[in-house]
Amino acid sequence: MNEKNSTLLLTVDLTGTFVFALEGAMTAIQFELDFFGVMVLSFATALAGGVIRDLLIGAAPPASLRDWRYAATAFSAGAGVFFFHHYLLQIPNAAIIGLDAAGLALFAMAGTEKALAYKMHPFIAVLLGTITGVGGGTVRDIFLARVPSVLQSDVYATAAMAGALVMVVGRKAGLSPAAAAGVGGTVCFLLRVIAVWQHWNLPRVTAP
Repeated sequence: MNEKNSTLLLTVDLTGTFVFALEGAMTAIQFELDFFGVMVLSFATALAGGVIRDLLIGAAPPASLRDWRYAATAFSAGAGVFFFHHYLLQIPNAAIIGLDAAGLALFAMAGTEKALAYKMHPFIAVLLGTITGVGGGTVRDIFLARVPSVLQSDVYATAAMAGALVMVVGRKAGLSPAAAAGVGGTVCFLLRVIAVWQHWNLPRVTAP
């Protein structure tokens, strides 16, 4: 991985870490967890997806555990939500949805880019990008003893997968890593937001 790509990946990864840490902390506040619980949920939501990705591609120990900036970013976001939650919880639901979609897009692109940098097959890179995007939220929901939202939410993992696929295709078509990530991230973000707005769902089986 050259220096330019490495810097891009770090920037996207840290931005996604901050966004998902905010979301994890806000969920913890809604469940009335204490300060320690807020910190744990911030850390898990922000970093679990990247940890799973790194372990699967053999990048051990995971970058988020080797580089102090990841944990510092997650804990800073969590502490900010804890002390200023009265203001943050007044944010409109539409903005929260947009924040979540942005975090999903950032992590999906970062996961796909890192998988490609480690010479993973493009198909596997798409899957790893999806795992990076949804892994943290899944661990968060497991901690809260509820069915992970990724398994029942309106086009969530599908949006991450679509964005990752567009990014891989863009790279194959000759786009720069930044341009391909930008296009793929935009597709992921818009698909997620429109799916919530239009109440799109994948087919599901209803129990008798």
